[in-house]
Amino acid sequence: AYPVAEGVAKGTFDRGILVCGSGVGMNIAANKVKGIRAVLAHDTYIAKQSRQHGDCNVLCLAGRKLTKAKVNKIVSVWLNTEFSGDPRHLRRINKIEK
Repeated sequence: AYPVAEGVAKGTFDRGILVCGSGVGMNIAANKVKGIRAVLAHDTYIAKQSRQHGDCNVLCLAGRKLTKAKVNKIVSVWLNTEFSGDPRHLRRINKIEK
């Protein structure tokens, strides 16, 4: 998790995707890196919301709980959803970063 999160935080990568058995370990580890907003998404709703409202830059997935088809849908939605830029979401992100 750390090399991916560090690469995203430094700007080497725009975003990162991490997979482990439950996704929880990768999510916790990625969120330890300053500038990372990692989300553990188990469906397309969470994936979309995490991008639109949270501008999440790392997606974590549960490899043991998701089918290949579901992973493909989640990843597609997450990669193709942009941050809304809404002022209330920007305020929340700024609070998180502090």
